[in-house]
Amino acid sequence: MDDFSSRATTVPGVEAPPVTELPADLVVPAQMEMPPEPVISKIPREQLDVWPGKPFPLGAGYDGAGTNFSLFSEVATRVELCLFDDKRKETRVPLPEITANCWHGYLPSVRPGQRYGFRVHGPWAPEKGVRCDPSKLLLDPYGKAFEGQVDWNESVFGYKFGGEGRNRRNSAPHVPRSVVVNPFFQWGNDRSICRPMNETVIYEVHVKGFSAKNPRIPPSLRGTYAGLAHPESINHLKRLGVTAVELMPVHQFIHDGHLIEKGLRNYWGYNTLGFFAPHNEYGSSVHRGEQVQEFKMMVKALHEAGIEVILDVVYNHTCEGNHMGPTLCWKGIDNASYYRPVKDAPQYYMDYTGTGNSLNMRHPHVMQMIMDSLRYWVTEMHVDGFRFDLASVLARELHEVDRLATFFHLIQQDPVISQVKLIAEPWDVGDGGYQVGNFPPQWSEWNGRYRDCVRDFWRGQDQTLPQFADCFTGSSSLYWGNGRRPYSSINFVTAHDGFTLHDLVSYNEKHNEANGEENRDGESHNRSWNCGAEGSTSDAEVMALRAQQKRNMLVTLLFSQGVPMLVHGDELGRTQNGNNNAYCQDNEISYIDWEKLDYELLDFTHRLIDLRLQHPVFRRRRWFQGTNIRGTDLTDIGWFRPDGSQMADGDWNAPFAKSLGVFLNGDGIPSPDCRGFRMRDDDFFLVFNAHYESIKFTLPAELGSRQFTCIVDTSVAGTPGREKLTPGATFDVVARSSQVWTRRNPAVRRWTF
Repeated sequence: MDDFSSRATTVPGVEAPPVTELPADLVVPAQMEMPPEPVISKIPREQLDVWPGKPFPLGAGYDGAGTNFSLFSEVATRVELCLFDDKRKETRVPLPEITANCWHGYLPSVRPGQRYGFRVHGPWAPEKGVRCDPSKLLLDPYGKAFEGQVDWNESVFGYKFGGEGRNRRNSAPHVPRSVVVNPFFQWGNDRSICRPMNETVIYEVHVKGFSAKNPRIPPSLRGTYAGLAHPESINHLKRLGVTAVELMPVHQFIHDGHLIEKGLRNYWGYNTLGFFAPHNEYGSSVHRGEQVQEFKMMVKALHEAGIEVILDVVYNHTCEGNHMGPTLCWKGIDNASYYRPVKDAPQYYMDYTGTGNSLNMRHPHVMQMIMDSLRYWVTEMHVDGFRFDLASVLARELHEVDRLATFFHLIQQDPVISQVKLIAEPWDVGDGGYQVGNFPPQWSEWNGRYRDCVRDFWRGQDQTLPQFADCFTGSSSLYWGNGRRPYSSINFVTAHDGFTLHDLVSYNEKHNEANGEENRDGESHNRSWNCGAEGSTSDAEVMALRAQQKRNMLVTLLFSQGVPMLVHGDELGRTQNGNNNAYCQDNEISYIDWEKLDYELLDFTHRLIDLRLQHPVFRRRRWFQGTNIRGTDLTDIGWFRPDGSQMADGDWNAPFAKSLGVFLNGDGIPSPDCRGFRMRDDDFFLVFNAHYESIKFTLPAELGSRQFTCIVDTSVAGTPGREKLTPGATFDVVARSSQVWTRRNPAVRRWTF
């Protein structure tokens, strides 16, 4: 990774901008450097020099002496760079050169902090898929920072409201500005953590919602990158034990006009305006692009705590919507290159996302933009991986989803991107878009089938045992073969889209009235169970059962093979009051309420994560084989009925069967450890009882003579009494509960320091 402190001077005699002190209320870990103070440019028109510059890299690049600007457009006849001063006065500078369809120029007088945009002259023929209009101020597709938001004035559209004809009104007063940023940052010794995927525990987190209501964080930092980097936030993540945060979209996005009209906002962020810029509203100071430096400080602080940073990225569509959407960037620069037009009606867009448009993955400059963006976030912002929203769209070259599409070839051969964590949301809304299990070998996937199966099992659905066993062991039915491993499966029971864990056991129906769509939005088939009462209740039995069901699902999730993913606040009992589609709820509905925490659930979740990270039998790199271990009568895994006998073929499909035990052999791990030694672990016997009555289980006699100890029992909130039993003994398992038993393996190397 680049260390910009070693590149502080890039032009002889010209030093990088000076470093200033952080705000007094920003507390950061020791040795975190402060960001350079941006220089505010005030450029009299008569002092503007424009040199030819260079076509690449695209965007605005400050080199310590001046700034190079470059914009791609195949259809433009003229491109003007528009510079804005503190009073929003606009100065237009024609870019003097065009090379390989890139319009470019170098301005030695432009410094970081300068606001800018573009006006593109060219043909206006929507019926042919061409929409150039110099009355629209266009943002830089490669912009590293933005200031402001769209105010949805009529001028941002290419047509007149309530009338016919083209809208030629100037949109500049009503759209954000791109901002030249200072690329220099003192990363010091920061490097990628490169934690193996099978050792990863992911925490899906919203930057704002995580800290917005935390009273232990200074008010000016709540809901910001600095708030997530604050010691209070990091201490919680470390206490919980997660190894990676997966940030919900932090690429610059906009708040949809129809939401603003309802008094709502785009909370989730799946409406991208800039693929290179961290969202400005998550910065504690956003006047001149300071959010870039603040984002870098956040990454550095998380890395110092041993926590990786994964970004949820949206490369399948943009915020410009369909043919009736605004003209903010790509649409006015080169519409037919950036988007997928309908073949016989190019004024319309192909839409595989349900948002109005799809990026044109067949065009080399679109592919270049996406790859440049990914590379930028790894090399310049030091992130550790990506989760791709609606990733099947990226595989569409013509119409079908092509597993070997160009995008995946580019990822495979890229020396930077191929080395980080790659996670797909393996579906889109188009025909053939559901592609769970079909991504290339180095990819992991959100496993929607795992979510559905675990929910069905614990709400007592019939004939779920075979699917449950498959999901628990890594979903080999999806990922076996093709060189894929158990960690190809990102296991989750809840995600941002849907019920929280608390709501999953508290509501049978969605309650999305606050979204203003008369409860029509959101998934109606949630596979949830309210345990006997809808929503909030004072019934002690219902509350106890809900707590037990949450513990059941956490045990299943954190001891399954694959990569577990938790949603922020699930470990604290966060509720959205039954809203399963809180995409527009930028308020207390979505935020963690740090004054109302379930500390018992937090401690329970921490214990499970700690057990998972201590014991490699729960995070195998290779599949179970069901074969005998040399020198013993035991296999690497065994499935047992409640009476202690092994499951027979007929037992799996008995409709009434909702209980089983599974033995994990600590001597059956085929992979060596990181030093090449044979990997051994303790033995585990897990019992799952989704039946509505208690069941008496027998610890299988064939497991030998050494005793097992109960270390987890979901029928109690705390640590169980550590009862010890010899194989052959019986024990009770409470209705709708699970237990974990273990015995020490004397052959395990136990390092002490």
